[in-house]
Amino acid sequence: MSAPPKTVIQASDEEAEAIREAVRSVDVNVLGMGRARAELKHVPGLVALLSDERVSGPIYDLPRPITTESVTRWVVENQAQMLAGEALLLVTLDEAGEVAGYSRITVWPEHASAELAGAIRADLQNRGQGGVGMARTFGWIFEALGVRLMCLTAALDNVRSQKGIDAAGFVRMGERDAVRADGSIRRSVYWEMTRDQWRQRHRL
Repeated sequence: MSAPPKTVIQASDEEAEAIREAVRSVDVNVLGMGRARAELKHVPGLVALLSDERVSGPIYDLPRPITTESVTRWVVENQAQMLAGEALLLVTLDEAGEVAGYSRITVWPEHASAELAGAIRADLQNRGQGGVGMARTFGWIFEALGVRLMCLTAALDNVRSQKGIDAAGFVRMGERDAVRADGSIRRSVYWEMTRDQWRQRHRL
């Protein structure tokens, strides 16, 4: 399960509520064509995507095993968390309308912080698209959702994600134990970045 960042920010009630409202109402289409909030109609596509261990293997917070029932529960749980202003589950659709990727944003409004996890279909990996999409999503989370801090984790052996996160400018802050849905532990590399650091890097 996602854990709040190591760096603790105490948001005001007003800031926290603004973040919650942004999560509930933000327009995800600005992230690009084919991006949408996950709905029950996307369950078959998510099952097909996540059944590929090349996609889901490195990700600790997915429902296991990957079945229609578990993914349906996952989508419903995320819809409830979205209404509470605490999470967004997004899908990326290809030109044929098939689910080609997903992003899950965990939000802690009371700490003005967020975490991003996600993956793209195996045939689309290693094409340079993932890094571009990640960078666009990072900026969107900071600016559209109004959080001031983001944290990320990656498995110790997930070198591809580690390189992408380093390249985006996130700062390594040691390791942490990530708790899987079944209660087991995955040791992870841990990063943080503030909104001010992101803006300075991109001169916003």
